[in-house]
Amino acid sequence: MGTPSIAFGAETSYSTSVGKFTKYNAGLCLKMPSSNASVILGDKGDSMKVSYLHQLDRLNGGPVVGEISRRFSTNENTLTVGCSYVVDPQTVVKAKLNNHGNLGALLQHEVTRKSFLTISGAFETKDLDKSPKFGFSLLLKP
Repeated sequence: MGTPSIAFGAETSYSTSVGKFTKYNAGLCLKMPSSNASVILGDKGDSMKVSYLHQLDRLNGGPVVGEISRRFSTNENTLTVGCSYVVDPQTVVKAKLNNHGNLGALLQHEVTRKSFLTISGAFETKDLDKSPKFGFSLLLKP
């Protein structure tokens, strides 16, 4: 529910067998011409995410994103920053890094209309003894 510049949403589930709400989340999003900001309260009120996205001409229209998330039950905070660079109309490169040292990147190429080839990788910069993760995806749509 909302307008072109502001939106609010909520989700809930109620289990009649146990007589309790099993899920409830809420979110608010503000949209400006070149940026978006959102706040999401999730996990039955146990977590909150605040994010900001800004489109940059220097990245060929790709966005720069920042997100702060907090889990109240464990008192854990996570700060994540990321960006996306549009190489050409069919190819995008994305990267993100969080304060726990997790670095991820991907290259996505539109092979044909609505069909994508994605190559991704991730590793922990604070523990270089751990093996990095690599992924490959091919999405084909007629």
